[in-house]
Amino acid sequence: MGREEQIEEREVLDSIFPDEITGPPLLRPIPPFHQLILPSADIDETSYRIAIKPDIPSVNSDDLDAEAPIVLLTVTYPPSYPDEAPILDLSLPPNAPKISYLDLSTDSSTLLSSLKPTITENLGMAMIFTLVTTLQESIESLIRSRIADVQKAKDREQEEAEAKENAKFHGERVTRESFLKWRERFREETSVREEEERLRKEREAEGKVKGGGKKEDKLTGRELWEKGLVGKEVEEEDVTGAEEGIEGLIVG
Repeated sequence: MGREEQIEEREVLDSIFPDEITGPPLLRPIPPFHQLILPSADIDETSYRIAIKPDIPSVNSDDLDAEAPIVLLTVTYPPSYPDEAPILDLSLPPNAPKISYLDLSTDSSTLLSSLKPTITENLGMAMIFTLVTTLQESIESLIRSRIADVQKAKDREQEEAEAKENAKFHGERVTRESFLKWRERFREETSVREEEERLRKEREAEGKVKGGGKKEDKLTGRELWEKGLVGKEVEEEDVTGAEEGIEGLIVG
């Protein structure tokens, strides 16, 4: 029963994946394209490989010209398949470039483990087509999730950079704590200025005292005559000024 169902499933898969499946000449010849991907010597009569081409969004302009990535699913039938699970393995074609955001050395076990519920649900029935479909969706979901994470990180960095740039044009947001600090600093600065002004005025006042205060204006000769202050003790220069003042007087 097992072997017959295996052959029937393989024939159906050949018709569904005419360009993606490679296997032994017993079931069908290997096309020249697949001889480059996978030598027939690597596959026996109970094993074959299916090339899975996940639909991955282009992240940059270089991806537009790059060939679609390929993941190879190796399927090996145990004797009692489909009553027991098939043996599965994931790999990349020889010399194939790495797939962005996918590392089979660490992701292979995770992807294959995600197939276990599907395998359990389909025991006793041909399940490889369902597994291929599920696996392709899992690969695409994993890659898209990682691309989204990278984009979120870039967006966050961009937002932080823009916020720093905008902060140059806006004052600091006032909070109760920042206001109290400002008020304390303002009072300290005001107190210092007032103290400096007080000291300056004191120094000016001391300077006036030491200099004898404001010098009185000197009286002219006319003012001395009118005040009756002209006498022998008057200095000659004052008398001269007084005489000049008298000459200007008009006696009635």
